[in-house]
Amino acid sequence: MGHNARGALIALLAFAFYSSHDAVVKTMGASYSPVQLIFFSVMFSFPLAVVTIMRDSNPGTLIPVHPRWVLVRTVAAVATGLSGFYAFSVLPLAQVYTIIFASPLIITLLAIPVLGEKVGLHRGGAIVVGLAGVIFVLQPGNTQLSLGHAAALVCAFGGSAASIIVRKIGADERPVVLMLYPMLANFVLMGGALAFFYEPMPIAHLGVIAMMSVLGWVGGLAMIAAYKAGEAAVVAPMQYSQIVWATIFGLIFFGETLDRTTMIGAGIIIASGLYIVFRESRGASGLTPVLRTKLRPDTGTFLKSPRLPEGTARRGIVALRGRPRRSV
Repeated sequence: MGHNARGALIALLAFAFYSSHDAVVKTMGASYSPVQLIFFSVMFSFPLAVVTIMRDSNPGTLIPVHPRWVLVRTVAAVATGLSGFYAFSVLPLAQVYTIIFASPLIITLLAIPVLGEKVGLHRGGAIVVGLAGVIFVLQPGNTQLSLGHAAALVCAFGGSAASIIVRKIGADERPVVLMLYPMLANFVLMGGALAFFYEPMPIAHLGVIAMMSVLGWVGGLAMIAAYKAGEAAVVAPMQYSQIVWATIFGLIFFGETLDRTTMIGAGIIIASGLYIVFRESRGASGLTPVLRTKLRPDTGTFLKSPRLPEGTARRGIVALRGRPRRSV
């Protein structure tokens, strides 16, 4: 099996883990608030984070080199986690994924003010078409838009902002710093808010949340392996396989069906995202923010891939994302 084929297969496995994580979020979200879910998810993720810190051989402290950008990324990650968990709890899985699939388009837009990148006619057209796909899915005026739709949009924008900041400061910041600060922020903020949202939770449900954290962790490890094995232009589009898992999980566990509007909108958004990814893989732009960013909402809870040196993005690990994300 070739390197790219192996990378693609591992990425498909990673997004299967991520989708399973999101299905658990939706299941638990029927009984508990996103605040409670995020707090316990982060709590169970701390031991995994400690393992990451212990294995980090890079010298330095946990004090950020760019504190302002780390703060902005932390705020974006917290917003992404909270809005993402809420969106998965109240909307069909396929709808949430379709809106989140706009992340490559948003990242490309954010690259203009944050990275100083110029977006030409081709990528600019792809952005317009992709955002038109998002509007087609939401259908303002014909569909009763809810707080869940707004949360999904916040999740997409927040995850994209967190990702593009990593692209900007990833050369200087240690991966453990970029992972740890969103986790600490979520633990403190969600812990403080828990007094207003807490519902008694049986031990079995705590076990389910622990399993959810492990699913995200294993998904992160699989993504690292995928980007080590194959080129980013091959691995990155595997994220769109989540629409398949959304259809399967939605039908089996939640009685959801993929409506025609979501199918057409998802197709438009996916086509636009693929165009940007493949164009960047050919070196059409000086910078490649999409290829160097894991295409999953950044929640700050799960293991993220360390940044590679410049010039290795095509066969390297994607930078720290995503819920967040993903992908808390």
